[in-house]
Amino acid sequence: MEAGLYVVATPIGNLRDITFRALDVLGGADRVYAEDTRVARKLLDAYGLKPRLSAYHEHNAEQARAEILAALAQGARVALISDAGTPMISDPGYKLARAAIAAGHRIYPIPGASALLAALVTAGLPTDRFYFAGFLPAKSAARREALDELAAIDATLVFYESGPRLADSLADMAAHLGAREAAVARELTKLFEETRRAPLSALAAHYAAAGPPKGEIVVVVSPPEKGEISDEALDAFLRQALERSGVKDAAHEAAQTLGVPRKRAYARALELKA
Repeated sequence: MEAGLYVVATPIGNLRDITFRALDVLGGADRVYAEDTRVARKLLDAYGLKPRLSAYHEHNAEQARAEILAALAQGARVALISDAGTPMISDPGYKLARAAIAAGHRIYPIPGASALLAALVTAGLPTDRFYFAGFLPAKSAARREALDELAAIDATLVFYESGPRLADSLADMAAHLGAREAAVARELTKLFEETRRAPLSALAAHYAAAGPPKGEIVVVVSPPEKGEISDEALDAFLRQALERSGVKDAAHEAAQTLGVPRKRAYARALELKA
């Protein structure tokens, strides 16, 4: 192994989902930095590896980054891993990579498991173009605003989400993205792996009734349908809706019934009401 920073993907559940190369790197590195050393130790112990192990996470990133850069300057071989999957994907680490590059050190990608790709290929939705949006904001108002910005993207959308927020997030997706097909994948590669496929509104209703699911969760949402609802058809629907309700409710009704993004419906309803 040459000196440098090795960004090593680790399993997202099944410990056998690790590459021979990743094991070679973790066994040969001078130092391994992990998001949670307790989680990392389970993986390392499973393969009989005993590297020098330290923590690198959002709470100690600045201090650990300086330590890693100093080691790299001395010619060390440093490996970075996350709790599961590929480091830097919704995990801390990109600032470390940027600092290492700026200092002239080489970055070695050691590819492997990724929850977003595993969910994407099992969802049964288009894979030719996709947009990874990570975690949506926890608060509903900010989440809705973020979804309005994502609604027009002509690609399959991929989100990470937590169990307690899943039902509310799916309901906001249904209201702001329209009537799209979606999939909720959880516990991928683990014993209780599950992928549930249905329209967003149906998924929201299911998890509202069933309660928060356990495990790591990925939500995959189909792209917007092209040309299914014309401006004329939307205007006709909104005019009728505005006769019995206000702008906000009319836009919500249009989004739910026609499957158009709520932002589009709301903007048009405002114009028609003026």
